Amino acid sequence: MPEPEPEPEPEPEPIEVGDSILYTVKRALGVELEYTGFDTDILMGINTSIMSLMQLGVGSEETEVVTDDSAEWSDYLGEGINVQAAKSYIVLKTRLLFDPPSSFVIEAINKQIEEISWRLVVQTETPVVE
Repeated sequence: MPEPEPEPEPEPEPIEVGDSILYTVKRALGVELEYTGFDTDILMGINTSIMSLMQLGVGSEETEVVTDDSAEWSDYLGEGINVQAAKSYIVLKTRLLFDPPSSFVIEAINKQIEEISWRLVVQTETPVVE
């Protein structure tokens, strides 16, 4: 009598990006969320980028190092700044550190970083009138 075929293993649940800093950056870099082989390098770029933002006066003064996928944007970016611009800044800076493109693209990315930096600083220094 033939053996019954084993039941197929269930598909793993897809990872949700949500508010995770690591997952957001990995998705923007084109790295599969499930693949962890580059996480250390990506985390290093994220933390360097957050430090740069802090030196510009953007984000929380009490920022801790991002060590895994549990760190969320809301924990690192203070109130009153353009969160999407700060995310773009961190993604672009991390891309340059993690996977630098050709020189033409690097120049374009650096110009974007400069503009986002300037806008974030201006927004941080300019009080919002209600």
